[in-house]
Amino acid sequence: MKILDIYNILDEISPFSLQEKWDNSGLLVGNFEDKIKKIYVSIDLDEDFLNEVEENSLIITHHPLIFAPLKKINYDNYCTKLLKILIQKNIALISMHTNIDKTHLNMYVAKDILKLDIIEKEDINDFIIYANVNKDFDEFAKEITSKLGIEFTNVVKCNNKVEKVGIVTGAGMSLLSEVKADCFLTGDIKYHDAMDAKSRNISLIDIRHYESEKYFNELLVGVLEKNLKKNELKAIISASKNPFKFCIQGETVE
Repeated sequence: MKILDIYNILDEISPFSLQEKWDNSGLLVGNFEDKIKKIYVSIDLDEDFLNEVEENSLIITHHPLIFAPLKKINYDNYCTKLLKILIQKNIALISMHTNIDKTHLNMYVAKDILKLDIIEKEDINDFIIYANVNKDFDEFAKEITSKLGIEFTNVVKCNNKVEKVGIVTGAGMSLLSEVKADCFLTGDIKYHDAMDAKSRNISLIDIRHYESEKYFNELLVGVLEKNLKKNELKAIISASKNPFKFCIQGETVE
């Protein structure tokens, strides 16, 4: 099966044209006419993972390996080190980032993982998924973190009750000014983000970046399953790892 065939299937599922202007989703490494033996799905890339991937394969990731234009490739940083391995092993790379956030991932996490009472969105270009809650803030925060397997996290509590919540997986604080809810769930919340949210009277629950997006693998494989069976291909899910570990009272934990 050619890379172009897979690309077209992915584009039909979640059009690459929907990606944000700053994004770099699509075919990042490889040639559309190349034929592939195996498909791997992963949130990100790392050296250990690439060393296990067979030659002449295709990897589909959530996060693009290349964002900014490359002025030199000297194998001394994360991006160029991995590019060297990809090229040497003739491994193609397609990334589905903000396009699949909009069409699938945010909704999947909100509806299938968190089991929220979704308010169906009208515009496919909207990142933010809304849901009715009507629960005590502490109770709601406990439910959310439990379902995502988060033992502890940061919150901004502006009200004792959550009526309506907005959710964006990954890092969505740049969308805070667009949030039309009294509580917002997203990851990578910084100090000044928290101060801004407090001034807007919007409570926050940090659902973290990795923990809220780790479902990309199972989501994409499920969506691709029928098409892959027709072509006698099977997607191999990478055991994606969170680059962060947490230190609690001097003890490092996962």
